[in-house]
Amino acid sequence: MYTGLQHLHSYLAYLVLLGLIISFLAALAGLFGNRTFSDKDRKLSLLGLIPVHLQWVIGVILYFISPLGLPNFSGEAMGDSVARLYMLEHPLTMIIAVVLITIGYSRAKRMLGKNAGFKSIAIFYGIGLALILLRIPWISWPGN
Repeated sequence: MYTGLQHLHSYLAYLVLLGLIISFLAALAGLFGNRTFSDKDRKLSLLGLIPVHLQWVIGVILYFISPLGLPNFSGEAMGDSVARLYMLEHPLTMIIAVVLITIGYSRAKRMLGKNAGFKSIAIFYGIGLALILLRIPWISWPGN
C-alpha cells in the first residue's frame, strides 16, 4: 500500500502542476483581457484546486506512514538536508500552498461578475504554484 501511495503521490504531481498552470494562465488572460469573472471561469479554476486537495490528502497519509515523514522526526534528522526536506520543509510548504490556493478560490467565487476574481486566482494560485515548485523533492521526481 505504501509503495502504491508513493507512486500515486509522485505521478499526481504532474496533474497538480498542469491544473495550476492552466488555472493561473487563464486567470492572467482574464485579468489582462479586462473580462468579468464568470461561473465558467470559476469552474476552470477548479482544475487547479481539486488536484491540489487530492494530492494533499494523499500526502498527509504518506506523511504518517512513510519512514521519511513523521516517524523520522528527530534532532539528528534535522542535520540531514534530505531528511529535513521530507519530514519538515516539503510538508509545511505544501500545507501553506494548499491554504493559499484554497483562499484564492474561495475569494474568487464570491467575486462573480467582477474582474477581481481573476486577480484573486492569479495572485493566490501563482504564489501557491511558486511554493510547490520550490519544495518539490526534485531528487526523487519520477524519471530522475
